[in-house]
Amino acid sequence: MTGRVRLPGERYRGPDRPEPKDPAAPLWRSAVLLRIITFFFAAGVVFNHRDEYANAALGWVTVGVMALWTVITTVYYLRENARAVWFMFLDLAVCTGCMTISRVVLTHEQLTELAVPLVPTVWVTAVVAVGAVRAGLTGGTVFGLVVALFNYGVRGYIDTDLTRDLVLLVGIGAVLGLAATTSRQSAERLAKALRVEAATAERERLARTIHDSVLQVLARVRKRGRELGGEAAELAELAGRQEVALRALVSAAPLESTEDGTADLRPRLQVLATDRFQVSVPATAVMVTEAAAGELAYLVQEALRNVERHAGRGARAWVLLEDLGNEVVLSIRDDGVGIPAGRINAAEVEGRMGIARSIRGRVSDLGGTITLETAPDSGTEWEIRVPTAKGAR
Repeated sequence: MTGRVRLPGERYRGPDRPEPKDPAAPLWRSAVLLRIITFFFAAGVVFNHRDEYANAALGWVTVGVMALWTVITTVYYLRENARAVWFMFLDLAVCTGCMTISRVVLTHEQLTELAVPLVPTVWVTAVVAVGAVRAGLTGGTVFGLVVALFNYGVRGYIDTDLTRDLVLLVGIGAVLGLAATTSRQSAERLAKALRVEAATAERERLARTIHDSVLQVLARVRKRGRELGGEAAELAELAGRQEVALRALVSAAPLESTEDGTADLRPRLQVLATDRFQVSVPATAVMVTEAAAGELAYLVQEALRNVERHAGRGARAWVLLEDLGNEVVLSIRDDGVGIPAGRINAAEVEGRMGIARSIRGRVSDLGGTITLETAPDSGTEWEIRVPTAKGAR
């Protein structure tokens, strides 16, 4: 099985999610153009020193290799979504190989005292640009450093001019890498903003449609059922629950995770609101890790199911989410019959580990704490404290 090698941190996209166009495409074209321009400069340098080389024939062979490689890389790097990591390292190997051949092409005096340019001369700067555009700051810096070290190695000495070349190569690689990374991050933020805007617009459209049709019908059924009483009253209660659930669904913020693996916890809780369960969340986003968001939403669902099953008929519950900066606090309180003293410990002894495993165990895995306050006929309150995305760093 073959495929493009992904860099660390790069998102996987299956066959149903093809790679999008690279926002750094203009930088790729610039790197290709730089290679073409510098090739003609390098060919001119070889032509100018053709009668002075120790092995002029090998110098022209090297120029031929550079010409062929310039064509190959131009075609390859201009292809969208086909810039594999292995080819980038092959490119670096070809460029440094051409530099190394200069030890045979140039005379000893040309390498040392006369400081004649190596055969590829500035042509190798293009591969530094490639590393920067492909792998960001790290790629540009590393490729610049490798080319500079080969420059030292081929020359066989260190002086101010070669050190100046090192600073320029590493500096250019770092700057181009930052530019490539920034362009990709900006494109990702723009795409996210457009997704949120589209989701918000669609939610508003659905809210208007539901309000004008489904919600009005449910409200009428609820009202009329209560007036008629009997079995109709039971239907009215069900209609009222569905009305509240639909209102919570269309008013919840869109589910969205960020590129750094965090997610807003609020919308995952808002959709749990019903006529019996009230959910209160902050007005601003409450960011936790994506895994924590899913786990906490599940824990709240479990707690609300326990209210339905064990708190007594008609028991109500309140969910409160607070963001304290470095941690979030989730409170789930009900006005039901409460839990008799020793019931939880007895259940664990009997092998029924529902609360201990489903709630306490999950909170512990998230690095958080959980407390329980309950008494017969006094309801139950769970308080869960979990580090936020910021507090987890």
